Amino acid sequence: MTYEEIIVSIVRVLGALPVLRFAFFGSIFAVIIDLSDLFIIGNLKLGGVRNYQDLDKILDLAYMITFLLVSLRWSGIEKKVSIFLFSFRIIGMILFEITGSRIILFSFPNVFEFWIIGISYLKLRNKNKVISKNSLYYVLIVSFGLKMIQEWILHWNKFLDNYAMGDILSVIKDIFTFL
Repeated sequence: MTYEEIIVSIVRVLGALPVLRFAFFGSIFAVIIDLSDLFIIGNLKLGGVRNYQDLDKILDLAYMITFLLVSLRWSGIEKKVSIFLFSFRIIGMILFEITGSRIILFSFPNVFEFWIIGISYLKLRNKNKVISKNSLYYVLIVSFGLKMIQEWILHWNKFLDNYAMGDILSVIKDIFTFL
């Protein structure tokens, strides 16, 4: 491993741990840390990352496992849906590793990520009271919609493949300056 890959790996694994203590805020933190590797890679010159997609998918397991551990403390349908969504994404990740085709990642979206954030939020807000079925359906639908947009941008359209993180930040800054 290059020094850059080691740094990215340490940051991503450590960034997943707070979810074990603080489900909602830890999950938000873990997702932000998941994106941080793009900033790290764009700003360090310590050997580079040889295959970003492979490294990213392996490191995704760190936060996904902590998310799963949190959801295993739950009961009822939210726990069952969590296990299903986790398994669904793992199957997609395995197929991606076998084929190398990013369309697989689009076909097996990580709805699990947004599901955990949504349910953790409801549990925090409702002080762990029973969550209504309507709320569960709403979280699932919103999670699926948001994730499909993200997967389309990243893996189907491959929009961000053409830009370095600094370029994206400059474009966003220029948009806000223009407004």
